[in-house]
Amino acid sequence: GQRDEEEEHHSLETFTFYLSEPLSKERVEAFSDGVYAIVATLLILDICEDNVPDPREVEEKFHGSLLEALSEYGPNYLAYFGSFVTIGLLWFVHHSLFLYLTKATRLMGLFNILSLAFIGGLPLAYQLTSEFAQKSHNEIEAIQVSCVITFFASIFQFAIWTTALLHERETLHPFARYGGKEHAFMFAKLALYPCVSLGAFFLTCLLSEFSTAIFHLMQIVIPFAFLALRIFVRISLTVIKSVMSLSRRKVVLLEEEEACLSPTETLS
Repeated sequence: GQRDEEEEHHSLETFTFYLSEPLSKERVEAFSDGVYAIVATLLILDICEDNVPDPREVEEKFHGSLLEALSEYGPNYLAYFGSFVTIGLLWFVHHSLFLYLTKATRLMGLFNILSLAFIGGLPLAYQLTSEFAQKSHNEIEAIQVSCVITFFASIFQFAIWTTALLHERETLHPFARYGGKEHAFMFAKLALYPCVSLGAFFLTCLLSEFSTAIFHLMQIVIPFAFLALRIFVRISLTVIKSVMSLSRRKVVLLEEEEACLSPTETLS
């Protein structure tokens, strides 16, 4: 019995040590950049293959007007740009995350592969959402699948960040640690896509009639949210610091007043 306990304890130590073993950060970044590049290429290839008007159709149906012919494929182009922006912003978050990582572990590599697996599903999300113009019967399901793919692609990036915080002295730059200058901003960037995609998923469940509008609104709002994120985080931190400083001042004033009072006044 004692030998079995020792063997189990040794196997657990080996397993945890295996997950915390260092991994080449440069190779993880190179592999990730390759996946992002391939996924973005697949999106544009799909546009060039299926969503370009035929010259004969332009002449016969639209009387030679290319702009009118392209306007018919407008929803398809909107779905393409929305998917491409999603890939670009997720790559930007991934780049920012690994910029502050000083060391990668095998557990981080596992979460990174899981995130890339869902990143690879974004062309599928594009194909589903490009059918909105045809008002397909499975429109709500297509939107929900796209929200789920985006959620898991981003939540595994957040898992990499959480894993790094557990051993922040070894894995994170001082600016990104607890109390660092970039800690709150990194947290907001990594939490934006999971929160918004999850919120859009539940809104489409409750307001099924406006599911397409909700999905396209999500794609439009998130880029502007990224642009305004740093300003919003700085304002929030300033407000929190001012509130905390005011509360501290009140405590200091109360202590000074109590110190100025005589012992009998203090007892009364």
